[in-house]
Amino acid sequence: MTRYDAIVMGAGQAGPGVAGAFAADGRHVAMTEVDRVGGTCLNHGCRPTKALRASARIAHLARRAGDYGVRTGEVTVDFAAVMQRMHDMIDDMRAGITDWLAGEDNIDVFGGSSVLEGTSDGVHRVRADGQLLEAERVYIDVGARAATPPIDGLDDVDHLTEVELLELTELPSHLVVVGAGYVGLEFGQMFRRFGAQVTVLAGGGIAAREDNDVSEALAQILTDEGVQIVHGRAARVSADAGGGVTVDTDGGDQVSGSHLLVATGRVPNGDRIGADAVGLALDDGGYLRINERFETSVPGIWALGDVNGHGAFTHTAYQDTAILLDESRTVEGRITAYAMFTDPPLGRVGMTEAQARDSGRSVLRTQLPMSSVSRAVLDSETGGLMKILVDADSEEFLGATFLGMHGDDLAQVIGTAMQAGVRYPQVRDALPIHPTAAEFIPTLLGSLEPLD
Repeated sequence: MTRYDAIVMGAGQAGPGVAGAFAADGRHVAMTEVDRVGGTCLNHGCRPTKALRASARIAHLARRAGDYGVRTGEVTVDFAAVMQRMHDMIDDMRAGITDWLAGEDNIDVFGGSSVLEGTSDGVHRVRADGQLLEAERVYIDVGARAATPPIDGLDDVDHLTEVELLELTELPSHLVVVGAGYVGLEFGQMFRRFGAQVTVLAGGGIAAREDNDVSEALAQILTDEGVQIVHGRAARVSADAGGGVTVDTDGGDQVSGSHLLVATGRVPNGDRIGADAVGLALDDGGYLRINERFETSVPGIWALGDVNGHGAFTHTAYQDTAILLDESRTVEGRITAYAMFTDPPLGRVGMTEAQARDSGRSVLRTQLPMSSVSRAVLDSETGGLMKILVDADSEEFLGATFLGMHGDDLAQVIGTAMQAGVRYPQVRDALPIHPTAAEFIPTLLGSLEPLD
């Protein structure tokens, strides 16, 4: 048994920062990782998908070159080269983290699975890669995994999650996507741009958590590019004679394709770390219960990143470390902005219209189609809309949605104002740069009207 000052379970976006900070203070740290360092984001999430998105966008723009007066020949996509470009980038990034951890004298890295085995006298025991480790402080950063829905026949057919999809070397002829959330729509659009036929089964609707007008605008963008949307839930899956897969929906539709991507959400990995052995409390969703300082129900154990239920994004996990290391901060004060990286992207922060109506507040709304934004017109990228919600009495920002060019960055403008407590008149009266998409934020805030 080896004693450490701290054990960090998981090398995602939160764990390495914690381990590095402790090691810099001279503390001896054990870090465990069941798969590859970097977590979901680096290995099969944000970064590889954005590398693929870049290639898909170039292909899309090349096909549209004539719209800009540029003449090209036939546009084809070398899918294997696209995938290799992505893998080369990710391998380099992962190697950087691996080399850094290996070079830290005060950090020992253990591969393979790691589980909590018990606690006595305030000392926690973790078995990692067959070795027993102990420390008074344990930080859990084990993330989440793709959910497997209870679809009849799913276990009997070959199907993909985002992990397996990123290992393909040949382009599917027809990708059927079960799920119309962020993962499903991003991959659906990308693979359509690569040249695959794509069908999305949107049982709960396109981006169902968004307002109806946002979902409808996003659906129009996708269908204009040839993505087929079927409004039905997958009820049964079966293999077909040609080696592909057939999906029957609860609405009576039947869709057949060469490959099946299941993108119906994620579940936390709190059930895989021996939580019962030390009495860790989980909520109804399987997330580790924490307080505002990431402390779990067991003294001396903290939970960071996706497994704690306080954000399911790279940036929230990364910030968990910063908050943890600064005793003056808590997670309760965080304003979370996020984006879906379709093209154009959907940037979101705060309340939707439905949530604002339910809040009981006096709400003002302002909205503008991207076709009225001069920069979008100049760039011939007019799909989408902008929307901002404010409190009529306090003048606080309540939320914002930006579906359109630079929507991911625009959401951060309002998110920063919300975090800083800036009232909307101050943003309305700011001088914007022309011509940008952001210049229309002051314009929007000058035309607020009561929310019906």
